[in-house]
Amino acid sequence: MKVKKVTALLLSMAMAFSMAACGASQTADTASRTADTSSKAAGTASSASGSAAASEVTGTVSKSAKENDNSSESGSDTLNYTGITLGEDTNLTATIKMLTNRTDMMKDDYSGTNWKQFVAKFNEMYPNITVNVEGVTDYAQDSLTRLQGGDWGDIMLIPAINKVDLDTYFCKFGSLEDVSKQVNFASAWAYKDQVYGIPTFANANGIVYNKKVFENAGITSLPKTPDEFIADLKAIKEKEPDVIPLYTNYSAGWTMGAWDSYIWGGATGDPKYKNQEIEHIAAPFSDPGDGTHAYNVYKILYEAVRDKLVEDDYTTTDWEGSKGMLNSGAIGCMVLGSWSYEQMKQGGDHGEDVGYMPFPITVNGKQYATTGSDYCFGVNVKSNEDNKKAAAIFIKWMTEKSGWSYEGGGLPINAGDTNYPEVYKSFIDNNVEFVQDEAPLDGEEDLLNLLNTDSELELDAGGNDKNQQIVEAAATGSQDFDSIMDDWNQKWNNAQKTDDVKAE
Repeated sequence: MKVKKVTALLLSMAMAFSMAACGASQTADTASRTADTSSKAAGTASSASGSAAASEVTGTVSKSAKENDNSSESGSDTLNYTGITLGEDTNLTATIKMLTNRTDMMKDDYSGTNWKQFVAKFNEMYPNITVNVEGVTDYAQDSLTRLQGGDWGDIMLIPAINKVDLDTYFCKFGSLEDVSKQVNFASAWAYKDQVYGIPTFANANGIVYNKKVFENAGITSLPKTPDEFIADLKAIKEKEPDVIPLYTNYSAGWTMGAWDSYIWGGATGDPKYKNQEIEHIAAPFSDPGDGTHAYNVYKILYEAVRDKLVEDDYTTTDWEGSKGMLNSGAIGCMVLGSWSYEQMKQGGDHGEDVGYMPFPITVNGKQYATTGSDYCFGVNVKSNEDNKKAAAIFIKWMTEKSGWSYEGGGLPINAGDTNYPEVYKSFIDNNVEFVQDEAPLDGEEDLLNLLNTDSELELDAGGNDKNQQIVEAAATGSQDFDSIMDDWNQKWNNAQKTDDVKAE
């Protein structure tokens, strides 16, 4: 497979975009990916970042990249994550640097625990490890440039690279079997049975909504199918004409990429679908006829726009403003990962009205929700030994002691933890099954990336343009939905032929 081609293309695109955009902020939802919530890397689901400009926390306060260069060409490339016991090695002295997409957490007035506070708590246990945090606004793009240049410090949230290249940049944490005993979603950045990334937190995919708006429209139960959801949006428009039933957040761009996160296990009930099956399906965007799969995920977006159940002018949407609008009831709902729940609650004075519902697709009588890690911590393979050890200790502390995942409404990262935050109440109450995508088959670790690149669809990997085109086509009537899906099928099939992938 042409894995080198993908890496080169991603890096060259990142450098070109970075120079052209000069700091614009974006990343996909899972993964991911953002100007205020990032989520994801290399086709994973969604995430949460900040909207401030690139900034630093000192003393957490960071020095410049050159001042903080602790690199070394030698030393072990395996960290033995499972062998770390927090509270030991407290005399270790090191100064480490971490890059993060969460620029919102750089601010002193951040509503949750900010980076300065997390580091201060960490220093209560490890007083001699100085952690300098640098926030990067356009993380999805700039992190790739920084990675290639080598000026990123000791800890990075792993960006969209091919797994075959992981050991060029990052240390191993241990075998997948061993790390999985302590960490959920450890397979997100695993390659050849070695784990290179520890999840920051994890998300489930659903819809953030205003409970009061739905109640005022006479909606007494959450929708479970696309038809029920569209009917609910129409009820909101009819009974509450001043409310925008579904807000697309078209202008932000990265928010449109969120729709890709819903086509996997949540729309199929199949944990193998994303990494093992769609690669070998010739026409994955065809209508299965039962309200499931990718076709019906994207059709919801098309029909909502076509039937004028969204904002009047999609070109003028405002991501920051949408938080307060949903909180106050000016917006009925938005299709975003579970990371968005806390941000919407904090967007105004009506946090009690904000809820989070499962995505309205039912497979054989049951609803599913795709779950996956957000960005994952990676440690620089070229850092010196003390810094590698200090970085691994800080990562383990963030995972086991900080409570960051729970505070942000994330799924448990610690293996065996069943403490789910309130955001998932409707999922639990409705017996929604969480689906974690299985790892790719041996030899196909980068196949989805390859097909994404050659088809130019970039499924769940920042492919915002194609979803924006759905909005444009539906609003103008320039293209019917089936013709869009036919075009995507053709692009996917052509990519399979280009890459010698057997498809049925």
